[in-house]
Amino acid sequence: MKKIWLIGGTRDSVTIAESIVSERLTCLVTVTTENAKTLYPISSYLTIKIGTLNPGQIRLLCQQEKIIAIVDASHPYAVQISRQVITVSKENCIPYLRYERVSLPPSPEIITLDNFDTLIKGNYLQGERTLLTIGYKALPLFKVWQGRAVLFARVLPKIESLEVAIKAGFSNDHLIALRPPISAELEQALWQQWNISLVVTKASGRQGGELIKRLVATELGVKIIIIKRPLVSYPQQTDKLSDIIRFCRQYFYILGMSKI
Repeated sequence: MKKIWLIGGTRDSVTIAESIVSERLTCLVTVTTENAKTLYPISSYLTIKIGTLNPGQIRLLCQQEKIIAIVDASHPYAVQISRQVITVSKENCIPYLRYERVSLPPSPEIITLDNFDTLIKGNYLQGERTLLTIGYKALPLFKVWQGRAVLFARVLPKIESLEVAIKAGFSNDHLIALRPPISAELEQALWQQWNISLVVTKASGRQGGELIKRLVATELGVKIIIIKRPLVSYPQQTDKLSDIIRFCRQYFYILGMSKI
């Protein structure tokens, strides 16, 4: 049976999956963790696979699962999988559509940097009590600032996340493990508890909690640095669920399939 491949891993992708199966279109969702799998609906139209994929595995998956179209709703910073899938989709003439969260507008009160390298090499952290809400994978970059600045980090409550953070020099009392979404009240309480003067985050959009951080920063007079999303040349993209459903239905109809 032919399928739409939805690359998941975000709360947005759960909503997309729910909409696809409500149309009775068969869909394969790929996620990287067992916890992520539990967020998706249980449906005879939905298959979920867990694990990371390399280019060879992507090609094999497209062939074995009879993928007719790809919806990429992976995290805005998970660019490796997006680039690999785009390459395979072009090689095999599989239609590809990227779901990209709406970016929040720039603000004169916010420092926006192109990448972590610019942040690490500058003096932005000097003399600050900084909270890093950037995911665990980037934390080793900040090891050079341990001892030169007061750094705190928030990570997901996973063993891997905590191990990486500790190896990067974060002591137990400078770490907190929380799973989003995080309310404005909790953000504010945490920042006040640690006397935070600077927050570093990603341009994750409203869905990723960026708006709440902006609002709390304004309320408390805390500086905020936002790292831009990596640049990827997507063949086509949208921020609208209606476009995604239209895309999915279109390719089922092109192949002469009824909604089963």
